[in-house]
Amino acid sequence: MKMMKIGFVGGGKMAQALAKGFIKAGLTKGEMMLASCLPTDKTSIQEFEAMGSKAVFSNPEVANHSDVLVLSVKPQIIKKILPELRDSIQKKKTLLLSIAMGVSLKTLENSVPEGTPIVRVMPNIPVLAGCGATVYVRGKHASSKDAEITKKLFSAVGLCEEVPESMINPITALAASGPAYVYMMIEALADGGVKMGLPRDLAYRLASQTVLGAGTMVKETNIHPGVLKDDVSSPAGSTITAIHSLEKNGFRGAVIDAVEAATLRCKEFSPNDTDK
Repeated sequence: MKMMKIGFVGGGKMAQALAKGFIKAGLTKGEMMLASCLPTDKTSIQEFEAMGSKAVFSNPEVANHSDVLVLSVKPQIIKKILPELRDSIQKKKTLLLSIAMGVSLKTLENSVPEGTPIVRVMPNIPVLAGCGATVYVRGKHASSKDAEITKKLFSAVGLCEEVPESMINPITALAASGPAYVYMMIEALADGGVKMGLPRDLAYRLASQTVLGAGTMVKETNIHPGVLKDDVSSPAGSTITAIHSLEKNGFRGAVIDAVEAATLRCKEFSPNDTDK
């Protein structure tokens, strides 16, 4: 795949993380990227300039530059900025990648010239560490080549899979919101260690590494997590005793309830994401 001219409409932290990942993977170069930033957002401007990229204050200028245009602005202003981009998108046949939460393909396709290839993408915050979990949905005019480009780009910052749009809300609840649940668990594990006498900094290091290691084992071995759990649960040992305590306190039920609650909340924000 040849190096691509990539533009970001919106230059926030997610855009910066993606840009760094794309460069690191050799998919583009700093000088081939352009981002639109607010004049007051000095931090974002400096971050893109440090990559060898240019930050500008014009969304159409970014669109005119780009073969691939990443819409990385807040969902509530998507409809406002898309009309600014229509002429540039139509002229260049630009591939649009939208990472705006809750903005459906239908909404996007109704706001751009007919025939525009659009892919809706849902990354999560660990893309900042190159360990993201991203899913994408093709619009009706997005080709297999467009899907290939999307997968290549977002695989540079973690896992990336194609899904139907009807799955977006539960995926948002699990993967996009999920890091917050895991951060709470890390905090709780560390608090438990501190209660039992560990220094706070050591407790956080051990808790975060334990979560990282456990997740890596599930991902890399393809062994069911229940089997891995059994492997460390010796008869009458400390682990099975702790598991009993977690079960008595509704640990699994609380996590399942959290994903359900977040999914229902997502549906309130994105009513167009109907079951298809």
